[in-house]
Amino acid sequence: MSYLEELNNIAHQLPLEVLKDVDKRIGDWLASGGNEHDPYIEQQLRFAKRFIT
Repeated sequence: MSYLEELNNIAHQLPLEVLKDVDKRIGDWLASGGNEHDPYIEQQLRFAKRFIT
């Protein structure tokens, strides 16, 4: 499963502010030439997972 798929699976559990922030960061990353399999995307997934308890 890709990092983006994992994020999609937990998106409903995240506070809206966190989801918006992660979405913006990933969107900017991809727009600047980044890849969805880059470690930066994994970092954003780890960040998002910290808000799920």
